[in-house]
This record gives sequence, C-alpha cells and structure tokens, in this order.
Amino acid sequence: MTTIISPDTDLETVAQVAAQLRVDSIRSSTSAGSGHPTSSMSAADLIAVLVARHLRYDWNNPDADDNDHLIFSKGHASPLLYSVFKAVGVVSDEELLTGYRRFGQRLEGHPTPVLPWVDVATGSLGQGLPDGVGVALAGKYLDKRAYRVWVLCGDSEMAEGSIWEAFDKASYYQLSNLVAIVDVNRLGQRGETDLGWNLDGYRARAEAFGARVLTIDGHDLAAVDEALTAATQTEGRPTVILAKTVKGKGFSEIEDKNGWHGKPLPPDMAERAIAELGGVRNLTLRGPLPDKIRVAAPEPVQPGKPASYELGAKVATRKAYGDGLVALGALDPRVVALDGEVSNSTFADEFAHAYPDRYFEMFIAEQQMVAAATGLSVRGYKAFASTFAAFLTRAYDFIRMGAISGADLRLVGSHSGVEIGADGPSQMALEDLAMMRAVHGSTVLYPADATSTVALTHAMANTTGISYMRTTRGSYPVLYPDGESFPVGGSKLPRSSDHDQVTLVGAGVTLHEALAAADALAEQGITARVVDAYSIKPIDSATLREAAAATGGRIVVAEDHHPEGGLGSAVIDSLVADGITDVKLTHLAVRGMPGSGTGEELMAWAGIDAEHIATAAQELLNG
Repeated sequence: MTTIISPDTDLETVAQVAAQLRVDSIRSSTSAGSGHPTSSMSAADLIAVLVARHLRYDWNNPDADDNDHLIFSKGHASPLLYSVFKAVGVVSDEELLTGYRRFGQRLEGHPTPVLPWVDVATGSLGQGLPDGVGVALAGKYLDKRAYRVWVLCGDSEMAEGSIWEAFDKASYYQLSNLVAIVDVNRLGQRGETDLGWNLDGYRARAEAFGARVLTIDGHDLAAVDEALTAATQTEGRPTVILAKTVKGKGFSEIEDKNGWHGKPLPPDMAERAIAELGGVRNLTLRGPLPDKIRVAAPEPVQPGKPASYELGAKVATRKAYGDGLVALGALDPRVVALDGEVSNSTFADEFAHAYPDRYFEMFIAEQQMVAAATGLSVRGYKAFASTFAAFLTRAYDFIRMGAISGADLRLVGSHSGVEIGADGPSQMALEDLAMMRAVHGSTVLYPADATSTVALTHAMANTTGISYMRTTRGSYPVLYPDGESFPVGGSKLPRSSDHDQVTLVGAGVTLHEALAAADALAEQGITARVVDAYSIKPIDSATLREAAAATGGRIVVAEDHHPEGGLGSAVIDSLVADGITDVKLTHLAVRGMPGSGTGEELMAWAGIDAEHIATAAQELLNG
C-alpha cells in the first residue's frame, strides 16, 4: 500500500522513510549481486530528513531553475540515491530491483546524469563537493537564485586534497548556499579511516578552511533536522555538517563491522536484515517545492570590435586566446572564464577586466578549477578554464569525469612544449595532446597563429563535450587573414601545388618550422605540401589522405610533444583507419628529457626545427 506524505512530514514518518531507504538499499544491491548497502545505510537518516523536510525540489520538473541541487559526492552510495528516487515516485520498485547495475540500464553502479535528477557523475571520490562549488557559484553570482546545493560526502574522501580545495574556494567566495553533509561512519574500504570518529579533528580542519561546522549524531532525526535548518541560515560562508554515523546501521549483524564495504548481503542475510528493519515499505513522499523567483533578464551586451591582426605581425596565440575570449563574451552573456592564477600569462585576465562578474579566479587549484567549470556547465554556462598546459595533468581525473557527466568543458593550456625555453621540463607540457585525445568524445585543437586562435575560441563555445586548445608562449607571424574559416575537424594548406613531392604536417609552433623547411626545400627544387593540422581530434582525414596520394606517401610529421599520443599518432591512426598503408612517414617529436635553454636551442635539440624537418624530407625523397 502506498502512502503519500505531505511536505511537512513529521519525524516519526521520516523514520519510516529512513527504514525504507535502508531496506531498498539492501534489496537493490542483493538483487544486483553487487553494490554498497552498508555505506547507504549509514547515511539513510541524513538523507531521509533532507529529502522530506529541506530539499526544495520539483521532482516532476528536474530542470526547474529554482530547484535545489543534491549531489552524492560519495557516489558509491548509489543504492541510497536510487532508493530516494523510488521514495519520491520517479523510479519504480521494479526498476530498482531489476535495473540496478544491469547492462543497458540507467541505474548504474555510480550515479550519472543519464538520470535527469543527477547533475554530475560521481564515484571517483573527492569530485562531488568541488563540482558543487561550481553550481553554487552559478547560483550566487550568475543565476542570482535562492537554490541551495546539498552535497553528501563520505568520510574516506575527506583525505582527498580536492575536498579541501573546495572548502577553500567555497569560503573565499562566501558560498552560504553550499552545504556539505559528511557521513562520518568511521570505516572505509579496508578498515578505519584517517580520523575515524574524531569529529573534533574534522571540525578543526574544516573551520581552518573558513566553513561553519555543525557536529551531530547522524541517527538522531531531530538533531539532523535542526542542523539542516541551521545550515539554511548561515551567512557568508559554507556549512559543513559532520554527522557521526554507524556503517550498516539498522542491521545488528553488520553494524560497525569491518569487511562489509562494497559487499551486498547474501539473500539469507538480506532477508534477516529486512525483517529487523520492519519489512518492505512503499511509502511515497514529496518534500517542499522551491519558491519560484522571477529573475530579471540580463542586460544586453554590446558586441565589441572583433580581434583583428595584420598578416605577418607577430602575436602569441595565448594573447589571441584572451582577445578571442573577450570578443566571445560580448556576443554571449553565458560565457564565463576561470583561471589558475596565471591569467596574466594565459591572457584570461583580458576577460577578467572586461567582464569581472563572469570571471572566477581559482588560484593554484587546478582540480577545483575544472570542477567549478563542470558545476557552471550544469547551470548552462559556457565555461572556459585556462592554465599552463602542464598543470592540467593535475586535474585529469576531473576532466575524464566531466566526460562521464556529459559536461561541456572548454579547457585552454598555454606554455606548451620545449618551445617555452628556459623554464625547463617541469613547465613543458609534452603529454597534454595525448591526455586530451584519450578523453571520450573530446575535441583537441592546436592553432598556429592569432587568426586561427580567435576563430577556434569561438568554435569551442559551440562545441559539445570536452574541448581543449593548446596555445604557445612565443609570438609567431599571423598567417591567415581576418575572417578565415577554421571549422573543427578541418585543416589548412598554406603551401600546396599540383606537383608536390613531400608532405610536411605541423601544428602550432611546428607549422612555422614546416613552412620554413618548405622554403628551404624550394631553394633546392623540392616542392613540399604543408598541412596545418590545427584540429588534432577530430583530424582532417580527407586532407591527409589526399596529401599522401599526391606526394607518393612521403610524409614528415613534426610536433612539440612526446611521440606517444600526439599529432603523429593522430596522423598515423587516421591513415591506418583509411586503409592507407603505402606510406613512408617520418615522425619528429621530443624523444629525450629536455632541460633549460632558448626555444630555438631546444627545438633544434629535439629535432623538430626547420632544419631537421627539411633533412627528414630529403631523406624520404632519397629513399
């Protein structure tokens, strides 16, 4: 029998809901043969009170702008989340028991936005709270709406540095609309967590990062209710609710017992647990609805003068990125920018000066920068996040999880390759193209001049999924006139003829070296076709195929990147996929460990400068 519970649910009824959530967490995981019921059972009281009495959410309209946001940073507690979805009537009992962790079903082992009530994919710990910071930033500074962001965290993930980056930035931006509920159940996967039940230790750490901290018994419904109410009254800082709980709460045989993490109860134990919890229930509840707030339409933005460059003028592509971003911001008020305290080098500071209300400084916290961009994308903003390309490696887990979330992220990495010179290898991104090509559904761009950089910055704004643009520290000549088109997946032929003998493929800085090599070869009577492979993923297979056919399969690829996974790999993969095997290809890349020096010295050392490209072409022609 189903009972409809009103938004002002009393705590006695909430206790029945909590028991239902525990029972359904057991039933779903036992049915699937896998899952994390004990991690769900510890948090059931917290979530029952939240959903029944505090979460302002229209379950029939998950896209409503004024809905609160509920993020399970401890994504392994998916049985609890899916049991909530059953309790509010959006997932059936049948789906809960037959769809959880099954092939082709939407109730995946960890939550993803394939479900309309899930904002971001979680499960890689330390991700949900940083993502929630981005959603909260949107609510306070951009949407200007009263929704709150409630994040359920596990105590194990409190060991992740990204959690503390999130607290730091939430305090810096005074995100009183962000509430972290930490389920302190003491036991992790292999035993006791770092601090166990030391709530004072957690409190001291969270307070040191600027949060308001409340400590409670996570199974005392009245205390939970009081803490959640107090969290809604916090001003000027985030709230952290530290809830002492018992893993496996509700079934005496496994309560606070090690060895039950990530294990479903066998059918016989599940039967005993369900009986101890009072049996199967089919209560349906709906908590409070959000207030509908009328928000004034944003003031129309007056388009500025588009960036324009003289042919031959030397402009760094990182500078052109800043120019292009400012122009884009004038055209689209949903464009926002973030940076990792290097904006005067990435030139994101141009956007910060033009549109300070749409710029968020994440300081040296690259994980939080990408996570905040993810959270902003949840609210429909077109977030561009920039830093030195080498430092994006630190945030790679957030990038790959962004792909799982289906987030539209626009990442820009400057100061790439040995071209940067004297700073040395710690600053030289030589892995970034491979890293970004490996992300599911990603787009990878590497413009060679200012005109193409501006065009590709605009293209990224309309590109779905994870897009990445690599920019260069040094200034190089403008090759293309204003208004030139640079579609994603395309390429350019700055040198070509009907009698080309060899193909030179470059991108970014090596395109300029390839052009110089082509000039040197021309003095020897050798005509070279030069391909500007500005779109590395997707790559222009048709142009490569035609070039290989036109030049007898003789191809030289030069890149300021390690040989694995970058431009050369993209070219080879494309040719192989097209069944082109009659190719004589020389791949020039950075194969040693660089040191300091000038950009010219290092490119010559790596064998990717014009002289080496020309020599490689001559060797191909000489057989």
